[in-house]
Amino acid sequence: MATFDGLDKVFGSEPSDLQKHVESVKSTLKKSETHDIKQDYEMSRANLHNLVMKGQEAVDGILDVARASDHPRAYEVAGQLIKHVADTTDKLIDLQGKMKELDKEDKKGPSTVNNTMFVGSTADLQKMLKKQKDINNTEST
Repeated sequence: MATFDGLDKVFGSEPSDLQKHVESVKSTLKKSETHDIKQDYEMSRANLHNLVMKGQEAVDGILDVARASDHPRAYEVAGQLIKHVADTTDKLIDLQGKMKELDKEDKKGPSTVNNTMFVGSTADLQKMLKKQKDINNTEST
């Protein structure tokens, strides 16, 4: 449904060629399908995978060193390296979420908030409430 369908109907006009073209292209093209974004995504994903693989190799190596030396500092370094590899895998998952967020349709419902507010003095409010109470009492009897 185009944005101006109601106006076109009321005024008996036809949508312009540009508007028709924009509506047809808009629904088919996703934000993540543009060349630059797709290329950046693939490069980032490949780099993160490479970092995870090298991190795993480094963890295996430092654990061998830690076992051989039995030194507390070596185990501390191994723990920090494991944390960094885990953080890198989290970044990889975040990258997936960001790509999905780019493709997500912007679905916004009505954002109008109607707040009813009494403008007047407290005496006016009391008078109005008393009148309403009297009306309610006369209706119930």
